[in-house]
Amino acid sequence: MDFGFTVEDEAFRAEAREWLAAHADGDPDRRTWERTLGKAGWIGLGWPEPGYGNRTATLTQQVAWAEEYARSPAPPRSGHIGENLLAPTLIAHGTAEQKARFLPPIAAGDELWCQGYSEPDAGSDLAGVRTTAVREPGGTSYRITGQKIWTSLAHEADWCFVLARTEPGSRRHQGLSFLLVPMDQPGRIEVRPIRQMTGTSDFNEVFFDGAHARVEHVVGGEGGGWRVAMSLLGFERGVSTLAQQIGFAEELGRVVRAALASGAVADPVVRERLVRQWAELRTMRWNALRTLGGSADPGASSVAKLLWSGWHQRLGELAMQVRGAAAGVGPADWSDSAPYELDGMQHLFLFSRADTIYGGSDQIQRTIIAERALGLPREPKG
Repeated sequence: MDFGFTVEDEAFRAEAREWLAAHADGDPDRRTWERTLGKAGWIGLGWPEPGYGNRTATLTQQVAWAEEYARSPAPPRSGHIGENLLAPTLIAHGTAEQKARFLPPIAAGDELWCQGYSEPDAGSDLAGVRTTAVREPGGTSYRITGQKIWTSLAHEADWCFVLARTEPGSRRHQGLSFLLVPMDQPGRIEVRPIRQMTGTSDFNEVFFDGAHARVEHVVGGEGGGWRVAMSLLGFERGVSTLAQQIGFAEELGRVVRAALASGAVADPVVRERLVRQWAELRTMRWNALRTLGGSADPGASSVAKLLWSGWHQRLGELAMQVRGAAAGVGPADWSDSAPYELDGMQHLFLFSRADTIYGGSDQIQRTIIAERALGLPREPKG
């Protein structure tokens, strides 16, 4: 892709920077912040269809917005799953009624979403989904039973898009459907936060015990869930990857400063690792730009995931190396009532241990590259 920013793009970037400077200060709660973004039209820039309360933007303008957001003091997004995953999926596969019902609340920041894919026995292997959705008498709704796990932001979400088995006795890719499920169903949906090594709980277990989903809220038709689910995963990378790299660059800068402060930079091995991290980050940026316009390579998104997850994990390890003994958590940091307090670099190290697992493990990404990009024999399925 011939990627460059025009005069119009830079004007758009300046508008975004000025708006963020005026509105991103303070500490708003995440739901209020989503509504602030929605009121200004900043949600849904990449949607090809206008008219849902979103402003439109070219691909380069979407990149400019994502980069400026990453550089600003704005809080982490709560609405990105609805905006960047579900919305493009509805635009591609949803009915006119589904688009009219769900896109405006996403654009306004009024409804937050989570993703019901992974299960205890079907993590990256989505074809092993066991959660069932059975038509109720009368045929107007489904009753959903099963468990999902590693569900990001489920404790905040209003809705969940759920991959469930609607055809009894079906196996693997067959008989799956993509359902839109309201989370406000006391007694039928239970959310249990999963405490991570960092002490935070971004992920959750979600239990469905006869939860209801309306028949008109099946996207892609009954039995079309696998096709829709795979289409959604194709939207998972893209512009957000470049914004992610802005954050990575800031983390690398902190590690470099720590190496200078501790004197670790005098070690030639440490210097070589710091330079390698910088060079690999630049390579990731150019690879992301190269594929941003839509790569025909079926393994492009898997290559990108392998690159950044391993890079970020190595950065966390390097952060601990340059700080030496000061990187440890000692008794003074412990308390009886709360997890130990972590600084930014300790959090980086602990959280990045999961980078090569969530969003599709390294093993799954390599299998995708081998089978879909290189054409190697497919792995036998049980």
